[in-house]
Amino acid sequence: EKSGKADFTVVKDGDIAAGRFRSADTSFSLQKEVKVDLKQFPLLMWKWKVTKLPASGDFRKSKTDDQAAQLFVAFSKTKAIVYIWDTTAPAGLMENTSPIPFMTVMVVVMRSGPADLGKWITETRNVYDDYKKLYGSEPPAVSGIRLQSNSQHTGTSGEGYFADVMFLRH
Repeated sequence: EKSGKADFTVVKDGDIAAGRFRSADTSFSLQKEVKVDLKQFPLLMWKWKVTKLPASGDFRKSKTDDQAAQLFVAFSKTKAIVYIWDTTAPAGLMENTSPIPFMTVMVVVMRSGPADLGKWITETRNVYDDYKKLYGSEPPAVSGIRLQSNSQHTGTSGEGYFADVMFLRH
């Protein structure tokens, strides 16, 4: 359920043009359809910065499943991998979460907690390898990307920034 008011702005942060997501007891996202063959472009690279984590957010429980920054990679109507910056769940954790019926969402915790708050971080993931590891099969083409921020479960607020999301060859 998307609720509350979306607060999304494009901002200039030094020399980085970024999308700023501010979430106060809300959930909202920006999504874009893309067609990407992971055999040719297996690497997903992006920059992100989180300045406020939803208090006690933890994706492992539906009541606290809030993150200041989530990057979804959709493969079909039924499968996705989401890379998150969680408040509590440990970095490196890879787990199935299915908030939506008939959909499998595999979560990869990229960052956890406040250690890197306020810093721009460039991440690179081999989505091809992640898909094979998480789903045990060859990945279909990527069908979309979604950037999201939410804090409605914890009733708190969060703020995250995204920039330069792109697929690359090896």
